[in-house]
Amino acid sequence: MEKSGAAMILEALRKEHVDIVFGYPGGAVIPLFDALYDAPDIRLIMTRHEQAAVHAADGYARTTGRVGVCIVTSGPGATNTVTGLATAKLDSVPIVCITGQVSRSLLGNDAFQEVDTIGITQPVTKHNFMVSDRKLLPRRLKEAFMIAATGRPGPVVIDIPKDIQIEKCDDAYPETASVRGYTPSPDAYESKIPQLAEALRDAKKPLFFIGGGMAIADATALFSQLLEKVQAPFATSLMGIGVMNSNHPLNLGRLGMHGTIAANQALAECDLLVGLGVRFDDRAIGNPDQFAPHARIAQVDIDPSSIGKNIRVDLAIEGDLRPVLEALIRALSPAQFPQWLLQIEEFRKYQNAVQNRHQHKVGNTDEMPRPQEVLSAVRGIFPDAIIATEVGQNQMWAAQYIPFSRPREWLTSGGLGTMGYGLPAGLGAQAAHPERPVVVIAGDGSIQMNIQELATLVQENLPLVVVILDNGYLGMVRQWQELFAGGRYASTCLKFNVECEKKCKPGAPCSRPSLDFAAIARAYGAEGFMVDSLPLFRAACLAARKLKKPTVIDCLIGREENVWPIVPPGKSNSEMVYEGERV
Repeated sequence: MEKSGAAMILEALRKEHVDIVFGYPGGAVIPLFDALYDAPDIRLIMTRHEQAAVHAADGYARTTGRVGVCIVTSGPGATNTVTGLATAKLDSVPIVCITGQVSRSLLGNDAFQEVDTIGITQPVTKHNFMVSDRKLLPRRLKEAFMIAATGRPGPVVIDIPKDIQIEKCDDAYPETASVRGYTPSPDAYESKIPQLAEALRDAKKPLFFIGGGMAIADATALFSQLLEKVQAPFATSLMGIGVMNSNHPLNLGRLGMHGTIAANQALAECDLLVGLGVRFDDRAIGNPDQFAPHARIAQVDIDPSSIGKNIRVDLAIEGDLRPVLEALIRALSPAQFPQWLLQIEEFRKYQNAVQNRHQHKVGNTDEMPRPQEVLSAVRGIFPDAIIATEVGQNQMWAAQYIPFSRPREWLTSGGLGTMGYGLPAGLGAQAAHPERPVVVIAGDGSIQMNIQELATLVQENLPLVVVILDNGYLGMVRQWQELFAGGRYASTCLKFNVECEKKCKPGAPCSRPSLDFAAIARAYGAEGFMVDSLPLFRAACLAARKLKKPTVIDCLIGREENVWPIVPPGKSNSEMVYEGERV
C-alpha cells in the first residue's frame, strides 16, 4: 500500500516506540504536522521556540533513556536548533531532530526559508543527512535512530524536503540498519582488563572517577558490585552526579573547579585514578600539568576520541562500560584499603571544619535565605523530584547542596553550559514523567533565555515547579569579575538602568526592585510567588506541590552570594579557595 513520506515518518516513530515529540510548525513541515494531527497515539507538544523543542527532547531522553524527538521547519526553524543540538552532543544525549527543507526543485536557489541545514549542523551533531530520494526515507530514518542511540549517544539531524513528505511510495520501515564504517560497541577492551585488574591490585590509594557515561550505560548496579569487591573511594564529574547515591559512604562528591575539598584532596594523593565513562573536561581537571600528580591514570570510554584528549592516560580502554565492568569484576579478587580510607576520613573532617568556619552570611546583609538553605528545603519538600538546572551559580549550588539517590534525576548542561536549558529540559522531563514532581533551579538571568516556555507548560497542563535564585546579577560572571577582574561588574547587573548614577561594584547598595517573575508567571496563566525569607519559601513550595499546575517561585537571595569552594583559573585542583581562604 502506498503511503506518503509524512506517513512513513509516523510509521518510524511508532516502530521506535516514540510517544511524545516536541516541535514547532512551519511551511516546510506542514505535511508532517498534518499527519500528526490524525495521530492520537503520538503526543505533539508545541514549544514556543525551536531551541526549547530540542532541550525538551533532551530532557525527555535523559530521564527515560530513550531517544528524544523534535520536529522543526526549514531555515530559521533549523538554525534555531543549533544550541540545543550542541548541548546534546557534548553531553551525549540521543536525539533525532527532523528538519523540514524546501522542495528539491528549489534547492540552491535561495528559496524562502532555505538554508544549508546539513552544513550548519554538521559540527554540532553526531551525524546528519538529507533525504534526497523518497525510496531512501525508511532506511535513513532507521539509521538516524540507530546512530543516535548506540555507541556514544548523540543528536542526529535528518533533513527532509517538503516534496518528499508528500510523495507516495509502497514501502515499509526496516527492522534493522547498518552504516558502513560505524562500529557502535567496540570490543577492544578484553586484552586490557588484566592490566587494569593488576593496577588495582598494586595500588595503595586508588580512586575511581565516574561520569555521565555510567548512567548512559545503565551500569550503576555493576559499579556497586565493583565497589563491594574493591573498597575504594570515588568522585564524580558534574554529569556523574546521581549515578551513585550522594550519601554513599565511599562517595567524595564532585571533582574540579567547584568540587568538594575531600574529592580534590584525594585526587592530589591517589596513586591510581580510574576514569569510568568520563571525558576529563577542563572544569574537572584544572591545570592538566598538575592533575593527579602521583597517579597512574586509566580511562575507560566507549568513544576513543575522548581517551587521552585532555590529560595523559597510562592505560586506555575503549569499550562499553557494562561489559568492561563485568569483565573487571570477574578478574578482581576482593581488596580493601584501610589506611587509605582513614586518610579519606581525615579529608572529610577537614572539609567539614572549613565549611563550619564559614557559616556566616557572606554577601547577604538583608538576612535573605542562603542558597544552601533554599536548596535543602527543595529536596526536603520534593524528595522524589527530578531536578533540572539552568547554568551559572544556580547550577553549581544545586550540584553542591541537592542530594540524589539514583541516576536520571539530574538534568544539567554540562559541556556547553547552556543558559536557557533548564526550563525546557524540565518541561520534557515532566511530559515524560507526569506522575513525578519536576523542579527547575534557575537564576534570574538564565530563566529569561527561554521563559516563553511557561506558555507551553500552561497549555499542556504540566505541573513543573521553577525555583529562581534571584540576586539581580548574572551571578557567576559577576563572581568572576569580583574575584579575578578587579571587582568591575561590567554588564552583569540585571537591575541596571540608564538612570543609575554609578556603575556596579562590590558591596554597592541597590534600591532598584527585582524583576517580578511571579507576576510574569501569572501573566502566562501559571501560578507565581515572590518570597524573601526561608519560611515564605517553604510555604510557597508546599503550595506548589498541592497546586498541580505550573508554578514559579521567585526567591530573593543575597546580592553577592558566591559559589565556594573554587579553583582559580590556571591553578591545580589542590589550590582551592573557600571565601578567600586557601584550603
